[in-house]
Amino acid sequence: MTAALQQAQPRTNAAWIIIVASGVVAGLHIWKLAPALPVIQEQLGFSLLFAGTLLGVVQVAGMVGGLAVALLAEVISQRRTLLVGLILLSLGSALGAFSPNAGVLLATRILEGAGVIMSTVMGPGLVRLHAPLKNMNMAVGWWAAYMGMATFIGVFTTALVLQHLSWTAWWLVLAVFTLLSIPLVLKFVGPDRPAGAARMREAAQRIAVTAKSGRVWISGLIFGCYTVQWMAVVSFLPTIYEGFGLTPVAGGFISATVGGLNAVGAILSGALLHRGVNGKSLLLIGFVLMAATSTLTFIFSYPAQLLWIQMLVVGLFSLSGAAIPTTMTRIAVDLAPPGGSAPASMGLMQQIFNVGNFTGPMLLAGLATLTGGWNSTWWITCSFATLGVLLTLLLARRNSPFTQMN
Repeated sequence: MTAALQQAQPRTNAAWIIIVASGVVAGLHIWKLAPALPVIQEQLGFSLLFAGTLLGVVQVAGMVGGLAVALLAEVISQRRTLLVGLILLSLGSALGAFSPNAGVLLATRILEGAGVIMSTVMGPGLVRLHAPLKNMNMAVGWWAAYMGMATFIGVFTTALVLQHLSWTAWWLVLAVFTLLSIPLVLKFVGPDRPAGAARMREAAQRIAVTAKSGRVWISGLIFGCYTVQWMAVVSFLPTIYEGFGLTPVAGGFISATVGGLNAVGAILSGALLHRGVNGKSLLLIGFVLMAATSTLTFIFSYPAQLLWIQMLVVGLFSLSGAAIPTTMTRIAVDLAPPGGSAPASMGLMQQIFNVGNFTGPMLLAGLATLTGGWNSTWWITCSFATLGVLLTLLLARRNSPFTQMN
């Protein structure tokens, strides 16, 4: 257990609410792209496959830097790492607004990705550190909902704003908005004690111990089996609905609602955990429902008059899948082995599941391009849902932290 987590902190609702809000701000930078993608694709000129890369590349920093960010947090503190992440997000968004071509925009998305991982790896640990104990499961449920909330706000707001502003102007607005969240973190989130540069070797040893933990790797893979599906499906919803002839605002609103349902599902799952529902059961139910609803979403070619059915099942896909990140976020800190590091536990998990975030849109776009449509893409979601079930059963047999959650 890190010194930061051992230190007594004032536990206030304001603190964890600001931490969750910071996660939502970080998520806005991921989801501002999806509804703007048709406009940017036309303006900068790139293929559907490159569009999938652009959607997923923001996760590159998370794929390779989770443990590095954990070490940074051990040395300079979790709160300072969060603040650096917000600064990088603002800088990446501002630079992205001036991208002359797709390659430069891709580079700025990688910079934003570094900001995202610095902001979000710290979230669960900071919430556990600052939330009142009686509200812990509820606070964790809200943290798990940050991406769904960011999806709803980011997708719908972007679709609406782009009717009046250019995408470059919107990137600048979000850069300024992100900077404005920094004073709130400084005011409401108390500082945690870092290990310091002099104790970097000890911090590195704790991270190394964590990296050798089999159940942390399994948990990251479980999380990745969720993200590869959810990110792929939700990222391309605006594009899919544009193909049905919907306006950008209408398609953006529907896509945003699907993302918002994920937030609702996460909050409900947090409440179920608070009432003592078994985490293993939530994971299994989540994966089974994701497989069923994603199949119904893509296997049929819905006529325009029955499009509401497709919207309903993809909404259920997002709602039910939320049980997975909520459960895994709740146990993330408990996964650290004796002598390990809680930030490293979350960092390694995030490093693994960001592979799913990165590859999901590309896999979906690649299969859709290969087969000439979206109808076969349920193969991807069902395959990863099945793998998620198997990994959940394996984790439950390896001294699982599920029993520690109540």
